Amino acid sequence: MTTILRKMCDLRLQRCTKELRVIIDSKLTFEDHITEKVNKAYSVLGIIKRNFEHIGKDAFVLLYKSMVRSHLEFSNSAWSPYRIGLTEKIETVQKRATKLVQSCKDLAYSKRHSLRHSYT
Repeated sequence: MTTILRKMCDLRLQRCTKELRVIIDSKLTFEDHITEKVNKAYSVLGIIKRNFEHIGKDAFVLLYKSMVRSHLEFSNSAWSPYRIGLTEKIETVQKRATKLVQSCKDLAYSKRHSLRHSYT
């Protein structure tokens, strides 16, 4: 009985915890989770950039859907970015990703964005 009470007294307040690969903070902002997923997406984009120098639109869409978007959308029903700053972080990854396609590199983002949506 005393060991149970001792364990209960050892409880500490944590700023965040990771459950089912989703980082949950004490204020439920999911900022740490989104930051981790954005960083992972950037690292995958770096791998794509180093290995596919001249990538076509079709190959880009296939790689983007399978390797990048899956990280950005992981468990999004739980954290759904409602804050403008977090949404912009995710949008920045998508802006950088569309610049990897040689034929779209010099287009304005609004054109690249529409091309990405026509394929996805």
